[in-house]
Amino acid sequence: MNQELQTIIAAAGDIILGKERVVRLALSCLLARGHLLIEDLPGVGKTTLAHLLARLLGLRYQRIQFTSDLLPADIIGISVYDREEGAFNFHPGPVFSQLVLADEINRATPKAQSALLEAMEEQQVTTEGETRRLPRPFFVIATQNPAHQIGTFPLPESQLDRFLMRVELGYPDSRSERMLLAGRDRRDLLGDLQPCLTERQLMELQNQAAQVHLSDAILDYCQALLAFSRSSPRFNHGLSPRAGLALLRSAKAWAFLDGRFQLLPEDVQAVLPATVGHRLHSTADTGVSEGADLARYLLESVPIP
Repeated sequence: MNQELQTIIAAAGDIILGKERVVRLALSCLLARGHLLIEDLPGVGKTTLAHLLARLLGLRYQRIQFTSDLLPADIIGISVYDREEGAFNFHPGPVFSQLVLADEINRATPKAQSALLEAMEEQQVTTEGETRRLPRPFFVIATQNPAHQIGTFPLPESQLDRFLMRVELGYPDSRSERMLLAGRDRRDLLGDLQPCLTERQLMELQNQAAQVHLSDAILDYCQALLAFSRSSPRFNHGLSPRAGLALLRSAKAWAFLDGRFQLLPEDVQAVLPATVGHRLHSTADTGVSEGADLARYLLESVPIP
């Protein structure tokens, strides 16, 4: 593995205790040029993980606290009339950053959520009839509370599909929780962190991850997974071609983190729950719940070629 990536994983492990797999998934997502959704209960470290990645990647970032009264202009920006110049000047919003932390994204209304759609898909925003490019690289790391909590607005499927991965942190194990309770405040530790990558280094690593070799056998496996999701009565609807592309991009980045330039079926299996779990929905009375359980059922149903 690249030395800088080893340093990032090690530094993250000192902050987010006992969650190396989640950290590796999150890093794989960003190496694959994807956007990341972190969903879990309040207080388990979602925002801390988002801040951690922003600090270690060395990118310019802005945090947006999503609330019920947030407006699209608060995200994109607004034009203000300048009396001296006799013209409107555009004041860019926080979306014009290399990394945007969308904290508690499902606390905002669908109207505010939709302000990120074009930015996440096209890396540009259109306002007042003018299209403006966003800086590169451009990432959105969003945190989300479970949909059953009071005051949340579920993300529409079109918005969810823009996230390459959705990960969950969960509660720490007993040993990690004891170290957390007895140690320094995580916010103080975050303040001590220094960037491990430059912008140019990150983009070069992304290019290298995209060059991981993809064999015909892995393509067959990926297509079999997509086909089964479309034909099985357990799923409300099947995975789209975009989901297949997301799966392969994520698997390549996972293999690259392992120091390999050859994609294996195990790489696809490692990233599939995080990559397709938020894209799958069960039909009624199947006995299978959402997310990880559906992804597990998909993996168990499709044999490795």
